[in-house]
Amino acid sequence: MRIVIAEDDALLREGLTMVLRAQDLDVVAAVGDGEQFLSAVDEHRPDAAVLDVRMPPTHTDEGIRAAVAARERIPGLPVLVLSAYVEQSFAADLLHSGAQGVGYLLKERVGRVSEFVAALHRVADGGTAIDPEVVAQLFARRRGADRLDALSPREREVLAAMAEGLGNTAVAARLALSDNALHKHIRSIFAKLGLSPDDSSDRRVAAVLRYLEGTR
Repeated sequence: MRIVIAEDDALLREGLTMVLRAQDLDVVAAVGDGEQFLSAVDEHRPDAAVLDVRMPPTHTDEGIRAAVAARERIPGLPVLVLSAYVEQSFAADLLHSGAQGVGYLLKERVGRVSEFVAALHRVADGGTAIDPEVVAQLFARRRGADRLDALSPREREVLAAMAEGLGNTAVAARLALSDNALHKHIRSIFAKLGLSPDDSSDRRVAAVLRYLEGTR
């Protein structure tokens, strides 16, 4: 897998490069801002990208904007965005750029190498990877009545695990559910959120977007 990294902190940029290369991944470029990142994407046409949310010149949302721009240049380019804080609006912006092959992790997750690399592979394979802390805070911050309030506590746990990008087998193992029970919960979640079985979109990602939108 050929990867481009964009991170303005030189030490973290070098650390990310070392971690990924130690996993036999090919880091073809490691740069310090969004403009350099897009140039590297054009030059190397990578298989995936890892970006910081906040980069020069304003240190606000350059990483998100660069990720969205890169996916316009290379449709479906898998992107994993890193942030020092929970910023749920940025996670929603990223998912709205395209539902497949996107991830949003807190930087502290990088130190847990196996989790970080697993998230990157999940994103590269076309899945999603939303940091568990982001998911937890999204549910904690929700207010008011909407369709999500109709979910049972167990269904919320299932949706939270789905939002992290876990597949059915991993969700069932985490929550000690049988396959049959898990499928019943998932069908109930989709029904309560009004996600039709004949909807051509990815209903798992659509369910995640429903509560991301509700916290903006």
